[in-house]
Amino acid sequence: MKIEKYANPTRFLALQEKMQPWLTGSAAFIIAIGLYLGLVVAPPDYQQGETVRIMFIHVPSAWNAMMVYTLMAVSSIIAIVFRHPLADMAAKAAAPFGAVFAFLALATGSLWGKPMWGTWWVWDARLTSTFVLFLLYLGYIAVWQAIEEPRRAAAIARIVAIVGFINVPIIKFSVDWWNSLHQGESIFRAGGPSIYPTILWPLLVMGLGYTLMFFALEFSALRSEVLARRIRQMEIAEAQGS
Repeated sequence: MKIEKYANPTRFLALQEKMQPWLTGSAAFIIAIGLYLGLVVAPPDYQQGETVRIMFIHVPSAWNAMMVYTLMAVSSIIAIVFRHPLADMAAKAAAPFGAVFAFLALATGSLWGKPMWGTWWVWDARLTSTFVLFLLYLGYIAVWQAIEEPRRAAAIARIVAIVGFINVPIIKFSVDWWNSLHQGESIFRAGGPSIYPTILWPLLVMGLGYTLMFFALEFSALRSEVLARRIRQMEIAEAQGS
């Protein structure tokens, strides 16, 4: 089975109809397990106390905020190079969810920062670059909202997604490149994770749950986007026929 064939909207709709219940159910089940492990099973941290539980929302949100923008940039490149009909629609459908993830990362980071750093916000390198990511999401969404003609909107939106992607590695490596209050990498590091397993496993489970939740939402939104595009084409055809 070749994935490329699902670039055809009709085939994608058939795939989405089959996969949607599994994606939605799996996401809900895994997030429920993650919340139980994080809120009930995981012990308070010896330094952060109960505040450590914010991490089970904050970190998966930050991971997904970067992942979604990466997918948008890749989809935009595919749209330019291969002219896949679903590529622009996939990026457009993903943007609102990425913006929500970025907002959650910023909001929960502030909630964590107040008791840990003594302030809601500092212009830390990682916080600032994440805020820039949130603005990039809003800018991308604004392009689609402001320009009615889909082809012109897609052309500009692709540039925003591709150029803005430079901010993703900046977020990732900001704590290494600049002095930062934000803690360094504690999971995907050369010496192995520095987090206790009782904290690490709920975090990884929540990360998986959030990722599945995104794809469940993305598939549903992309279906709506495909159907809306078809309705628009039918209306144009009827207007030209009359």
